[in-house]
Amino acid sequence: MGKQLGLYIHIPFCKSKCDYCDFYSAPEREGQMDAYQKALLAHIKETAPQAKGYLVDTLYFGGGTPSYYGEKRIRELLAALRKRFELAGNAEITMEANPDSVDKKSMVRLRRAGINRISLGLQSAHDDELEALHRAHTWQQTLAAVAAIREAKLKNLTLDLMYGLPGQGMASWQDSVEKAIALQPEHLSCYGLKVEPGTPLCGRVQRGEALPDDDEQADMYLWMVERLAEAGYQQYEISNFAQSGFQSRHNLKYWLTRPYLGFGPGAHSDFGGRRFSFLSDLDAYINGVLNGGPIIEEDDLIPKRERSGEYLMLRLRTARGIEEWEYRREYFMNFEPIELKLAEYESRGWATQDGQRWRLTPQGFLVSNQLIGELM
Repeated sequence: MGKQLGLYIHIPFCKSKCDYCDFYSAPEREGQMDAYQKALLAHIKETAPQAKGYLVDTLYFGGGTPSYYGEKRIRELLAALRKRFELAGNAEITMEANPDSVDKKSMVRLRRAGINRISLGLQSAHDDELEALHRAHTWQQTLAAVAAIREAKLKNLTLDLMYGLPGQGMASWQDSVEKAIALQPEHLSCYGLKVEPGTPLCGRVQRGEALPDDDEQADMYLWMVERLAEAGYQQYEISNFAQSGFQSRHNLKYWLTRPYLGFGPGAHSDFGGRRFSFLSDLDAYINGVLNGGPIIEEDDLIPKRERSGEYLMLRLRTARGIEEWEYRREYFMNFEPIELKLAEYESRGWATQDGQRWRLTPQGFLVSNQLIGELM
């Protein structure tokens, strides 16, 4: 099969920035879309020769809001990527979208151009909760977007949900999950709300706004894991659930430490033994690509010992977990201290052993940062 590669294209534009978001995005910068497109196309052309011999089997348009960027630009990027890279016939090609920027006509054109997976930012089925996050859509727009996606004959849909929102209780969370299940997506991503420093939400919390506490969020999470399993969604990562055969192949590259290349401001790459990222600045990225200025923010050669820590950190996020001889064979490291710690976790209900493999339980996922930190 040869070497496989994932590509990530960051589209930073969005109609407005949500209060919790700390991803690099550029709201109300539509006037720079054409210049950005020119920079992306040039960067793709310049980078592609480095990936000679690799087969691109996943491609992901993330953001920001790629659906807000316009389907013509996405189609132009797809054509350029097909021309410059070797794209697998069965490649998973995902585009993130928000419900307020989805319509049937554009979805049909994108499907014909090669998009075969849509990641739709639902977040909540309750308009008051969406408004509290400063989301730019309503529940009714979500229903219309899902209908448009299905009418366009796109057969791989993932919905994003969030718990721990301002004003959210168990009953409204359960209602959002049930409504999401009723839409019959192939995949669900369900994230606990994180209060990131520097975001408007952080300021609101510092001023005294209450959020569901850790115990309430834990109850929401554990109920969700059980309910989604009942509905036929297998948990394959801390926050990700899929019907059989619909796991996100692109995201699995991150968790299984497979190579990927990113394009755009703030985008990260792990390729050729190096990890690097681009400046989180739209103007600097455009200028750097088109006029030869600096665009790299960080660039590190990753030694084997650090890779061994990544193996533990990322694989233990997944239901696949870790395995002794996989670890020894790849990193030439002693597994015994790790196994002793995992046995301790097992006695507390945080980990379980299946044959030679160890993985965290849903209870363990809740405290995974602490557990993985101790293992490392």
